[in-house]
Amino acid sequence: MRFSINIPNFGDFADPRNVAAVAAAAEQAGWDGLFVWDHVLHRQHQGRPFGDPWMLLTAAALATSRIRLGTLLTPVPRYRPQQLARQVATLDHLSGGRVIFAAGLGGPVEDEYRSFGDTAEPQLLAERLDEGLELLRRWWSGEPVDHHGRHYEVRDVTLLPATVQRPGPPVWIGGFWPRRPPMRRAARWDGAVPLFETARHGHVPDVAEVRDLARYVREHRMGGAERPFELVLGGATPSDAVKAKDVISPLRDAGATWWDERQVQTGPDLDRLPPVMRRIEAGPPVI
Repeated sequence: MRFSINIPNFGDFADPRNVAAVAAAAEQAGWDGLFVWDHVLHRQHQGRPFGDPWMLLTAAALATSRIRLGTLLTPVPRYRPQQLARQVATLDHLSGGRVIFAAGLGGPVEDEYRSFGDTAEPQLLAERLDEGLELLRRWWSGEPVDHHGRHYEVRDVTLLPATVQRPGPPVWIGGFWPRRPPMRRAARWDGAVPLFETARHGHVPDVAEVRDLARYVREHRMGGAERPFELVLGGATPSDAVKAKDVISPLRDAGATWWDERQVQTGPDLDRLPPVMRRIEAGPPVI
């Protein structure tokens, strides 16, 4: 099982120098990954400074040599796919092939989309997500792309360089369980990053629900099923390694392959550097 640190892209973590410090400390303490939120606007946290996640991850890449890096998660329909393909490929080269790309609709939908005059209709956003993911996969290959879809059109475009990782970075898909469509989408890619209706960000999910989700994804794995598939869970655990093990071990046994350490979203320490650094320095759980 692997272990990552999860931070927002606002508050103390809007500063790339703080994110570089977090990344270096996480690598030194034995964590396996660092993931950053990807928000332009989140009205629950308005009044705070926000940083661009790709710039923050650039700082993290320059400060480290081993840990995996990515967003949790990027709202693909909010981006132009060609811009996003360039950003991810550039970070993959800078980091020496350490990027993990997590994708979804993002949210809050009203904040991230409608505030800027975009649609907030879930079905249309889901269509753009699927079409955008396919374009990203093709562009990361370095091969010419022609595409005539419902939402995007591409005329003989090759984006170089291709990503270091081939055929591209691992793609993880986020969504709320027990909603089935996001997890069917995840089954087509390389991993699932679920949130739970009964355990929001920072709260530990119920083992029985995790077991049901893992079974559902296995049943829907088709093409690419030979590739490793990650089930990424997260929450806040005690810094005491034994107590943390008691929380995570049953989830690992239910199918989890990554544990993403997160602050509670409504907690006062969510976007503050000192408590996050204390948790990092305590080290990942020993499972």
